[in-house]
Amino acid sequence: MAQLHGMRGWLASRGISVRSMLNYCSLVSKHRVENQMVERTQQRAILGLHTMTVGEGPLSYAQNSSYQETLYGSKYLSISDNNLFENFGCSTGHNSFLAMQMITRSLQQNFNQKISFSNPDFYMYFNDQVTNDFNTLFRSLPPERHYQAVGLPGDYHRRLLPKASLHFAYSSWALHWLSQVPTAVADPNSPAWNKGRVLYLGARPEVVDAYSSQHAKDTETFLEARAQELVSGGLMVLVLPGVIPTSAENSNTSYTDIPTEIALIGSCLTDMAKKGELAVAHIGGDDDGNAHYFGQPVAPFCVGRRRRLEGRQRWSPPPQRLWLAAAAT
Repeated sequence: MAQLHGMRGWLASRGISVRSMLNYCSLVSKHRVENQMVERTQQRAILGLHTMTVGEGPLSYAQNSSYQETLYGSKYLSISDNNLFENFGCSTGHNSFLAMQMITRSLQQNFNQKISFSNPDFYMYFNDQVTNDFNTLFRSLPPERHYQAVGLPGDYHRRLLPKASLHFAYSSWALHWLSQVPTAVADPNSPAWNKGRVLYLGARPEVVDAYSSQHAKDTETFLEARAQELVSGGLMVLVLPGVIPTSAENSNTSYTDIPTEIALIGSCLTDMAKKGELAVAHIGGDDDGNAHYFGQPVAPFCVGRRRRLEGRQRWSPPPQRLWLAAAAT
């Protein structure tokens, strides 16, 4: 029962209701499904993008992002007169504003209490893929806010801002999405072919290695880009899901609710393929399930330590700096 409740929550976070999933499986024709899948695959082959469900309806990402809303830790930030912040992978949910609003409000209060000169300016860049629904995002902007909002579409695996211009980099539940499905996963001639599956958990070691390698590359390019953008003394806060093996015996099986439910959806797609409602080739290929990786929590930072980022050194803040401490909620 807990698995089913978890599945309902995961489906909702991806903009899918259980009822619509069941109706979809039972009513849609083979021709219609395959045409939709082909069209979707072609679009993503051109754009290489993965975005959340748009709009503000009950199935949209804006209404289904409770996981992210609860994940805010302690943040410490040095500031100046003009400050540029960026939210990488903002999507369309109100959580994109929640963290930024909390930070700027605390900073504003500190300035009002401790500093006599004029308040600083805050510029908030909200970044996501070019197909992200920025219209819905900015319609949700808080009417009273302490920053100027700017949309910045583009791939966060490359540099998006001038060098040494960014004071605070933030990303929540975005970096587990891969920049691309590992090539070997969709190659029938590869030992890492993930045939008939939409997730790597429980698969052969070659499959897991393919995902891990792609995630390591993506993490490294993300960190390299931010290393160029961040000012000296800048701060980066990353919130991303991870998995922790419960024992050595099941270290390559499901660890958290979310991967488990994705695997369950994969079995539903397999059943659809057996009934002729979906082409087998579409399962385990270029789809949403195969486009993310839930790594162990320390994995991204091990990658960062493995390779020195030129021009970046450990920085000790001067004691006279004003710092923000935002407690977790």
